[in-house]
Amino acid sequence: MTTPRLLAVQAFLDDPARERYGLELAQRAGLEPGTIYPILVAFENAGWLTSRDDDIDPHVEGRPRRRYYRLTADGVAEAAQWSRAARRRRGTRQVREGFAW
Repeated sequence: MTTPRLLAVQAFLDDPARERYGLELAQRAGLEPGTIYPILVAFENAGWLTSRDDDIDPHVEGRPRRRYYRLTADGVAEAAQWSRAARRRRGTRQVREGFAW
């Protein structure tokens, strides 16, 4: 799993049942919107996410419609597994003294 995908997954894990919209996820993950949306599509195609469109009138609300995403049960399990694996990898890295060159 790439770092941007891992960051996207972790943006869901503090409250896995909560729906979040794309820009909110991008901000939480520290990613650009152009990066987060392809990741969300891939996760949805893999069955990790469900999504729905906002049911608003953009003219009344004064903002564009949003697409909301939520982890599925499989998505919660996979996200937790990938997050644990990443923490284990970070915990086993050896830190060298001095400069790398």
